[in-house]
Amino acid sequence: MARMLSKELPDIESILALNPRVQTHAALLSTRTKKMEKKQWKRNAEKGCESCVKLENNFDDIKHTTLSERGALREAVRCLKCADAPCQKSCPTNLNIKAFITSIANKNYYGAARAILSDNPLGLTCGMVCPTSDLCVGGCNLYASEEGPINIGGLQQFATDVFKQMGVPQIRNPDLPPPDQMPESYHSKIALIGCGPASISCASFLARLGYDNISVFEKQRFIGGLSSSEIPQFHLTCPKEAL
Repeated sequence: MARMLSKELPDIESILALNPRVQTHAALLSTRTKKMEKKQWKRNAEKGCESCVKLENNFDDIKHTTLSERGALREAVRCLKCADAPCQKSCPTNLNIKAFITSIANKNYYGAARAILSDNPLGLTCGMVCPTSDLCVGGCNLYASEEGPINIGGLQQFATDVFKQMGVPQIRNPDLPPPDQMPESYHSKIALIGCGPASISCASFLARLGYDNISVFEKQRFIGGLSSSEIPQFHLTCPKEAL
């Protein structure tokens, strides 16, 4: 057994001294040399007083979405799919969060958007501006883990944004009777004052129920209400499209 144990050579210091990687002194380079090296290998744009640009309404440094497809898939796979999901209990719109995250993990982005928009017609807007850290994300069972909680808002924004790019046309609910067979009350005039999130959601749910004479009145030249007038553009990019 003793023969199997390795022994340190008596001249180990002499052997280590022969190693060319051992530095015997500090590497000194001039500031000019280091600046030239930095400029050669620098990957982001050089910024200084001479490169100042107009920053008003300039949000180029803000990503369009918080997650790419690769990032969304990696994030969705992390979800535990809890049986008694605390994230869903913390959502004011009662989204089936577990269902739409599972759809994203399976690359079923249409199914994910359908699960979101079924409960929340403004799913894209909420994905951008909802304070998830105080709501669904705050209840995630992975909150204390090393990688942190699931980025539910980012996944919601990703799914609804992909659905928007699909260009799927809106159709009348095929399960409803034909319009001429609907009760007369479903053809009554309905007026919604203000084209904000509340009116848009109300009109969406009324249309799903079969009401076909809905008008939304807005005094401003733009739609969206506070979503367009109060929320900064870097938080909610293009409110008209998001709504």
